[in-house]
Amino acid sequence: MVKNMNPSPNWDQGNKLIEKMVNNIEKVLIGKQSVIQLCLVALLAKGHVLLEDVPGVGKTMLVKALARSLGCKYRRIQFTPDLLPSDVTGVSIFNQKTLEFEFRPGPLMSNIVLADEINRTSPKTQAALLEALEEGSVTVDGHTYQLESPFFVMATQNPIEYEGTFPLPEAQLDRFLLKLSLGYPDTGQEMEMIKRFQYEHPINEVAEVWSRNDLHFLQQQVLNVYVDDAIVEYMVNIVKQTRNEPDLFLGASPRASLAIFRSSQALALIRGRMYVVPDDVKYLIPFTLSHRILLSSEAHMNGKTPEQVLERLLRQIPVPVT
Repeated sequence: MVKNMNPSPNWDQGNKLIEKMVNNIEKVLIGKQSVIQLCLVALLAKGHVLLEDVPGVGKTMLVKALARSLGCKYRRIQFTPDLLPSDVTGVSIFNQKTLEFEFRPGPLMSNIVLADEINRTSPKTQAALLEALEEGSVTVDGHTYQLESPFFVMATQNPIEYEGTFPLPEAQLDRFLLKLSLGYPDTGQEMEMIKRFQYEHPINEVAEVWSRNDLHFLQQQVLNVYVDDAIVEYMVNIVKQTRNEPDLFLGASPRASLAIFRSSQALALIRGRMYVVPDDVKYLIPFTLSHRILLSSEAHMNGKTPEQVLERLLRQIPVPVT
């Protein structure tokens, strides 16, 4: 664990880069600064995002704006019931001239990947993402191909429509660092959105503000953010409590502890600090744990939500004071 709590000489550069990125995406997504920052948390922590919300609130537009802001390769996968795993990862084709098999990479082998409506495809195709999300590689016909860094997946799904969908299994949900929701804009934000769409799509105004080197620099800065042992223990106690909570059938895994740790470092960096405070951890708990726990049947029947259970759980655990 890094013990240096002082900002590096390059901190001003990193702070300006983050501010430029947030302002750039806000040209398209009005009034969603907190969601944009959380997407950057996942990106800088080398994690992935599950974006769950109703249609038309800007899920796909958020990913497009983020991709346009980065100097990286971007691909979109539209998941459908007939999509095959090879349509995602790639396929080996026999070349009659060379008499050898050639690998044709799929859209998953890119830097920024939009997995649109991921719950519309079969579990077999959904499983094609597991290795990529966790290990940064894909295996086709017995050959393993490393994915190019950076690699960032944002998957979207509609929580309302269930016909013709396949809910993601817990093992796959656990691979996503954060689960986010955009929500509806308020009156003023929706009016401003309509005005911006009057002459042309605002996505055309989104320019590249980060190079690949900028992204690597910020990802490296995240690793240098200091986390006190008392705060690490606080994170672990929260995760352990989910395993003993009567309202939960399934608690969070050790991967959840790592997710809280790394995302807290990234959030601290985005908030202008080189050290994590307890408020960073408390703020991230709903986004890092809500998709990693399962309610008991009794809690589900009583109308409780994972977020409500986590909020009550946080009130029970002493906050470290340093």
